[in-house]
Amino acid sequence: MGNRRGSLLPRSGSIRARVTLTVAALSVLLAGVIAAGLCLLIRNRVETDVFNETSRVASEWIGSMRPGHIPPPAPTARVPLVQLTDSRGRVVLGDPVAGGRPLSAVRPASGNRFQDVTECSGDRCVMLTAARVPSLQAAEIWRGEPHYVYAGTDQPPSLRGHRLELLVSASGALLAVLWTWTTWRAAGRVLRPITVIGQRMSEITAHDLSLRVPQPRGRDEIARLARTANQTLDRLESAVAQQRHFAAVVSHELKSPLTGLRTGLEEALLYPEIDAREAIARSLPVAERLQRIIDEMLAFARLRNAPCASEPLDLGALVRAEVAARGGEIPVHARTEPGLRVLGSRVQLASVVTNLLVNAQRHATSRVDVTAEPVGGQALVTVLDDGDGIAEEDRERVFEPFVRLDAARRLDPGGSGLGLALCRAIAVAHEGSLRIEESPRGARFVLRLPLLAAVAPGRRAASRSTAA
Repeated sequence: MGNRRGSLLPRSGSIRARVTLTVAALSVLLAGVIAAGLCLLIRNRVETDVFNETSRVASEWIGSMRPGHIPPPAPTARVPLVQLTDSRGRVVLGDPVAGGRPLSAVRPASGNRFQDVTECSGDRCVMLTAARVPSLQAAEIWRGEPHYVYAGTDQPPSLRGHRLELLVSASGALLAVLWTWTTWRAAGRVLRPITVIGQRMSEITAHDLSLRVPQPRGRDEIARLARTANQTLDRLESAVAQQRHFAAVVSHELKSPLTGLRTGLEEALLYPEIDAREAIARSLPVAERLQRIIDEMLAFARLRNAPCASEPLDLGALVRAEVAARGGEIPVHARTEPGLRVLGSRVQLASVVTNLLVNAQRHATSRVDVTAEPVGGQALVTVLDDGDGIAEEDRERVFEPFVRLDAARRLDPGGSGLGLALCRAIAVAHEGSLRIEESPRGARFVLRLPLLAAVAPGRRAASRSTAA
C-alpha cells in the first residue's frame, strides 16, 4: 500500500530535471536572440558615431575651400585620415598620416554627395566617408573637374573580425548558465516539500495510518496538496478504524449464537436420547437470529457504500400507512400534516419509521405518539413513548452498531443491536438526521429530512436520472 500510494506523487527529481532542461533551452534561445540583437545594436551605434564624425570632418574641410586657397586638412584625434583627390584618383592634398595613396576608390555621384564605406586591405580596415565637392564649388576652384574628400579612421577594435560577437555570445552563454543554475536551485527548493511528502507517503501502510505528511506554511499549491493529503489520511484512518471495530463487534455478536447453535447440534449427535426434532426446534430461533443479524449487516454495508435510489414521496402518508399497519397491545396515536414532500427511498424510510415504532412500543407503558410536520424547511417526524426513557449519556451510544442497553436486552433478547444504527445511516444518506431529544417522559426520537422544495436542484436531477 505504501509503495502504491507513494507512486501517486510525481518524482520531484524528474520534474526538476524537466523544468531545468526546459528553462535551459529557453535560456539559450533567449540569450541567442538577445546576443544577436545586442551585437547589431552595438555595431550600428559605433558605426553611426564614427561615420557622423568622419562626415563632419569632411564637410568642414569642403566648406573651408575657396578659389585660389585650399587650406590644409584638419584631422582630429578620432579622424586622423583626411585626403583630397581629383577625378583621376590622384591625391591632391592630404594629411601625412593618410599617405600618398588614395584611401578609397569610391566616388559618390552628384545626387548623393556623401557615402559611408569600410575599406579593408590585408589586416587593416578603415571606416571613412567619401564626400564629393559640390559642382558649383568645383567649377570655381578646378574649372568643373570633380574632386573628392575622404575622411576616415581605423576600424575600432570592437568591430574587427568577430570580437564583438564572441564577447556578447560569451556573455549570453554565461547568463544562460547562471539562469539555468538559478532555476535548478529554485526548482529544488520549491519541489523539496514534494520529495518529503512522497517519502512520507511511501512509509504509510495499511497497518499504520497514523503518519502524516509535513505541511508547509502558506497557501500555495504544495501547502494545499499537503493539507488535502492529511485530510484524506484522516478520513482513511477513521474509515479503517471503523471497519476494524465493526468487524470485531460483528465477530463477537456472531460468536455467541454460533457457539450455542453448534453446541445444540453436537449434543443431538453425541446423546441419542435427545430428540433430534426437539434439538432442531431449539436451533431454529438461533439460526433465525443469525440470519437477521447477517441481513441487517448487509443492509448496513450496502447503505454505507452505495447511494439510495430516491423518488419524491409524501412522508406524512408514509407515516400514516406504517402506523395503520402496526398492531400490539400498545396503541399508536398519529398526527400528520399534508404536503410533507421529501426525496428519498420509500422502502428505506418506511423501515426507519417501522423500527422507531417497534422500538417505542417495546419500551412504552401505555401509548406511543407520532407526529409529522414541516419545521423550517424540514420534515420533522417525532416518535414519543411514555416509558422510562434513555439516559443522556446513552443517547448517542444506542445509534452505534451492536450497542444494546440493559432494558433492550431484557425486553428483546433476540435483537441484533443494528436497528437504530441502520435508521441513523438511512437518515444521513437522505441528508437528514436522527437524534434523541429531551422529553418530559419516555424517549423522544426525532427524524429530520429536507423538504423537496429545499433539496438542491443537482440532487433532484440525479434522483430523476436514477429513477429513470
